[in-house]
Amino acid sequence: MALLTHVLACLFGIGSWVAINGMWVELPLIVSEIPEGWYLPSYLTVIIQLANIGPLFITLMHRFKPGALDERPVIYLVVAVGVVATFLLAFLWKRTLVVGGAVHSVALLSLSFLLSVVDCTSSVTFLPFMMRLQPQYLTTYFVGEGLSGLIPAIVALIQGVGVVQCKNATANANFSMQNSTSDKLEAHYQPANFSAQGFFLFLSVMMIVCLGAFLMLNHHPAVAKERKCERYLDDATHREKTDISLPLQNPAPEQKPMLDPSEGSMKERRSSFGKGTYSRAQLVFIFVVLAWVNALTNAVLPSVQSYSCLPYGNQAYHLATTMAAVANPVACFIAMFVPNRSLILMAVLTVTGTGFGAYIMAMAALSPCPLLVHHDIGAALVVITWVVFVLTLSYVKVIIGVILRDEGHKASDNVIERLRAQEKYCFLCQSCGALLLKDRVFRRVLPLPNGNWNALVEDWCCHPDPFANKKLLPQEEDCFLGDTYFLLTRDSSCDQNLTQELDPSHVNSGSNQHSGKTIASGMIVGFLV
Repeated sequence: MALLTHVLACLFGIGSWVAINGMWVELPLIVSEIPEGWYLPSYLTVIIQLANIGPLFITLMHRFKPGALDERPVIYLVVAVGVVATFLLAFLWKRTLVVGGAVHSVALLSLSFLLSVVDCTSSVTFLPFMMRLQPQYLTTYFVGEGLSGLIPAIVALIQGVGVVQCKNATANANFSMQNSTSDKLEAHYQPANFSAQGFFLFLSVMMIVCLGAFLMLNHHPAVAKERKCERYLDDATHREKTDISLPLQNPAPEQKPMLDPSEGSMKERRSSFGKGTYSRAQLVFIFVVLAWVNALTNAVLPSVQSYSCLPYGNQAYHLATTMAAVANPVACFIAMFVPNRSLILMAVLTVTGTGFGAYIMAMAALSPCPLLVHHDIGAALVVITWVVFVLTLSYVKVIIGVILRDEGHKASDNVIERLRAQEKYCFLCQSCGALLLKDRVFRRVLPLPNGNWNALVEDWCCHPDPFANKKLLPQEEDCFLGDTYFLLTRDSSCDQNLTQELDPSHVNSGSNQHSGKTIASGMIVGFLV
């Protein structure tokens, strides 16, 4: 059921940044009750950047221990930490301690750091997991990631956070031994429709929903059909193969032939990245834009949002926060129907978004007296600026995500045509990332006939089948390429990294033929005869 998978992918994406986005929209309610006050956005920005130790650890593990880290246990861990941290935040966010002679909200800042680690780590674990599914579900995941900002913003509006009312107050003063009174306006924050505790418990529920969606994406039978790494060979076909067959992709042989006439005229690879579609200079441009856009949207401008909007009033601040959160999923929805990979469009949108970001930064620098501070047009302008800023740069991130997804997908799909003799290769399990064969160098890399060749042999020969009861066996240092599998010789490394499981029916009969080779994930990767 594709619809179920789309829903689960969306719910899974919502859990990626819902905790930190919820912290941002709840600021107007909690700043008046903590010692940090409106310095809290700056504290949160620093905390979020420090939390990048999570992605750094994951990156270093992939670099120095390739195949050793499976992202699924990491996802279970970080989402569980998110559930616990948001639950504790509901009861401990007001607790303070004296640190360095000053009072600080230690519990709030510490739990915010844990939530930042959760959300930052999700960026390098959730996406690789989604690559296990068909490409269309990645866009749905991006929609869910956008909703991780929209949903907390809507709940915050219902909550009525930070609504302020100015009231007359009488102040007493003593001048030259004479008492006098003067009237002045004081800000009175209106009580919210429900407390910050209830809001943080809501965030905890959202993290539980994310955890449940992840469980179903892993174990629901309907989702299993949507994975890219399906075994298309049945047991009978497996028993006709010799040695180890590694499933690579879904298409049947007649849908994707082994030898495509057009492959001989393929364009020369422009770089070693993915399929080589983009040159080195273009790749540098893509990743520089990605770093710049993420810096603006995740660190620089969120830290000054209160300074750029609050001078125009609380209503302007809430509208800017909420509408900017809406702009993110809108950009993802647009990308679903108008996908684009143009680097020129990416550059134009990046410059446009940066221009609007510069206006926001200028208004924050001029705070508390920015331009048009006493005019409605000033408030409308700052809200529109925030919306366009988020909309344009969110679409840029989707463009880059589509490019990287396609390049990674193409690299995986074309692994057979890229395999060459006299080059060193390592074989990893596509299901769990376990290392199967290490540092294999092939003397010959040869294509096998189409998977249906045996059924068509009568059309080729005018005499009895000369290939009957004969099998194509690779010699040592050979690699035979099937439609969706490799055929290799068995050596000592197979016994070290692969586990042999005997077919019960053959065990009972005293034979060990057709014994399956399995790996850490439990997936059967081939059969021996």
